[in-house]
Amino acid sequence: MARLHDVVFDCRHLASLARFWALVLDGYEVAPYDDEELARLRTLGVHDPEDDPSVLVEGPAGAPRLFFNAVPEPRTVKNRVHLDVRAPDRDAEVARLVAAGASEVGRHEDWVVLADPEGNEFCVFPE
Repeated sequence: MARLHDVVFDCRHLASLARFWALVLDGYEVAPYDDEELARLRTLGVHDPEDDPSVLVEGPAGAPRLFFNAVPEPRTVKNRVHLDVRAPDRDAEVARLVAAGASEVGRHEDWVVLADPEGNEFCVFPE
C-alpha cells in the first residue's frame, strides 16, 4: 500500500513560492542549505540558493514534504489537485495569507478559495 511522501509544485519562482508555503503551513520550513548542499548546487552551476532548481520545504516528522521544481512554462489552466488547509479563525487566516501574497478567488459558506502567488488554488476551512 502506498503512502503520501511528497507534494510537488511545478513553478517558475521556486524560492519565493517555497517561502510562501512554509508560511502557510504550521510547522513547515524551507530546508536549510548546509555546506554539503551548497557544494552540490555549485557542481550544477548554481551559486545562489535563490536559483536552486528544486527547493524543499519540510514539516513535522512524518508529514509530507513539499518540493518546488523549476519549469519554464507558466500555469495555464486550473490545477486539478489542490491543498485544503484548516485554521481556528478562517477569516483571520485568509487575511494573513492575502497579506503574504495569496489572492482570494472565491468565497463559500464554509471555505474560501485562494490562489498562491503563482496561481495555484487552495482552500481555507475553519477547524
